[in-house]
Amino acid sequence: MSSPEKTRIDKWLWAIRFFKTRSLATDACSGGKVRINNAPAKASSLVKVNDVVQCNKDHINYQLVVKGIIEKRVGAPIAVTCYENITPEEELNKFEKWFVGKSPTEVRDKGSGRPTKRDRREIDEFKGRFYEDEEELF
Repeated sequence: MSSPEKTRIDKWLWAIRFFKTRSLATDACSGGKVRINNAPAKASSLVKVNDVVQCNKDHINYQLVVKGIIEKRVGAPIAVTCYENITPEEELNKFEKWFVGKSPTEVRDKGSGRPTKRDRREIDEFKGRFYEDEEELF
């Protein structure tokens, strides 16, 4: 039995393990997050070998080249052979630029209430010193 030449994009994205369920792949297609060769793709759009699939998942714009057509979900080692990830490095690392070197979020103990005027002044004084020191570094 030979493999098919074309298959539905939602089925292919699920089979290569890009989405956990086929319904998630279908929702991504109907939500306008999937494109085939730069054209918007419906879930029923057909994909063939050497097509370029662009998919927005978790705020990252992935670009995949179809290397093999499969319709059934297979193990990860086999699934990786069916596509080539050509997503630019900057796109994959865009969140590192956002979070690296940033201070952690501020936390106040539960039940301690709002800061008093005195607490606020101490916080502002501390932050002012912190940010002044940071500006000297740059």
